Amino acid sequence: MKILNVNMSIDPVMGGGQAERTFQMSRFLTKAGMECTILTTDLGLNAKRLEALNGTRVVALPCLNERFYIPRFSGRGIQNLIEENDIVHLMGHWTLLNALVYSAASRLKKPYVVCPAGALPIYGRSRILKKVYNWAAGRRAIQNADGHIAITEDEIVQFQGYGVPSELVTVIPNGIDRDDYSSSDDEGFRNRHGLGRHPFILFVGRLNPIKGPDILMQAFCLLKDRLPGYHLVFAGPDGGMLSTLKETAVAHQVEGRVHFTGYLGGADKSHAYHAAELLVIPSRQEAMSIVVLEAGISGIPVVMTDRCGFHDIEKIEGGVIVPASVEGLMAGLLKIVQVPAKIKDMGRNLKTYVEEHFLWDVIVHKYIDLYGQILKKSASTQ
Repeated sequence: MKILNVNMSIDPVMGGGQAERTFQMSRFLTKAGMECTILTTDLGLNAKRLEALNGTRVVALPCLNERFYIPRFSGRGIQNLIEENDIVHLMGHWTLLNALVYSAASRLKKPYVVCPAGALPIYGRSRILKKVYNWAAGRRAIQNADGHIAITEDEIVQFQGYGVPSELVTVIPNGIDRDDYSSSDDEGFRNRHGLGRHPFILFVGRLNPIKGPDILMQAFCLLKDRLPGYHLVFAGPDGGMLSTLKETAVAHQVEGRVHFTGYLGGADKSHAYHAAELLVIPSRQEAMSIVVLEAGISGIPVVMTDRCGFHDIEKIEGGVIVPASVEGLMAGLLKIVQVPAKIKDMGRNLKTYVEEHFLWDVIVHKYIDLYGQILKKSASTQ
């Protein structure tokens, strides 16, 4: 089976969860014996990232505009790629690249699937542009797809808002590769970031409003006297909030207890998880947080908001789910931190749960099965 995966970026720094999902899915499709090609832009690509794909072909178009991921493209080149493959997989939603591929795939009558990964709601910036995009191509791209992939049950209602019946939506969650998070170096990580032996709370993600680092900072500042000895580590690239977060720390006199590492990848990210006491995910909007899986496979519990599409963690006692507010995060942090004996148990519970349900070796076959069903149906109607 030949699969064309389309995503505006597989950049690990600024591409976010969609980039990581495409990257890992493609790796494991190739590992499972599929012929997989990624069509993307060259933004953030490097030799190490390409090497890690281990046999997956990458077609990287020059990116002319980083804000809107506008690629330099050849219509004939895109058409040839689509014709070479059996099925097309569109990741995300609000991109020119997706619109171009959708248009060509429709013209060529090539089967394709869509996986918006939580991107369907008109949320955040550029709302007018998003409405125009949906009018021009986006809505039809979703409605006319041969397969619709949600990453959580919560996302099904978003498809329904585009006129897609729930019975046509297949839920395939995010996955994790345990080998990526097997490395630990507590002392080295602490020394590099001035943490000493202090226990610390970890945030992983871009420092922008949708990820909620400001809510976490405010909660930590208000709890500074009730979390004696605890430090807070923000691991992620600046998405426009770094200076504000630093100012807040200074204003509340906790700057010595708050650390900004910038983007962490590879072994450095693994070291951060293994050294942390717990992870906090204060997101205001998210389909299914990949960092939950990263924390779980590393054996630490999480405090996360109810906007992240991962509601089972409380049932399996692997963490705490709270409202996306300062008060909610304060309550969640105290619930875990004030019972230190439970932290290890919750981490173990979450690790077991992730290993049983979310390893890429298992998840990838859900894609292969879905693609096979679509291709069989397509062949029968031709």
